[in-house]
Amino acid sequence: MQTNAKVVWNNGVKGNGVLKTEFLDAKVAIPTVLGGSGNGAFPKEVLVASVTACYTSVLVSMAESRGLPVVEISVDSEASISDDEFKIIHHPQLVLSENATDKQVQSAERLFVAADKGCVVGNLLKKADVKIEVQGEIFTT
Repeated sequence: MQTNAKVVWNNGVKGNGVLKTEFLDAKVAIPTVLGGSGNGAFPKEVLVASVTACYTSVLVSMAESRGLPVVEISVDSEASISDDEFKIIHHPQLVLSENATDKQVQSAERLFVAADKGCVVGNLLKKADVKIEVQGEIFTT
């Protein structure tokens, strides 16, 4: 699989750019704390968004392959970035239908860790010493 990305930037540090891929069109900028305009996503934010999208897509695929009665899947991720550590915590929430069995709920609980292990972007970040944790919740409707 090959992917291409392009950024066109205007107006120097205080300006911003447009990041484009086949399906993505996003404003990017240097954060104000680093002297930039802050008028767009900054690179670490794009990186966290990428690993969140990867984790979510793996979680969705795994839930579907197991035939779980999923009503909704959402993932909120937070990143803390310091000089010593880059850490991402995924907070996935799986909403299962009210007729989900105990066995299906248990299967869904195991998916949180399995999806983390199956996320290629997350695995690349872990090789770069990024810490990734998962704190999932399951609800039924």
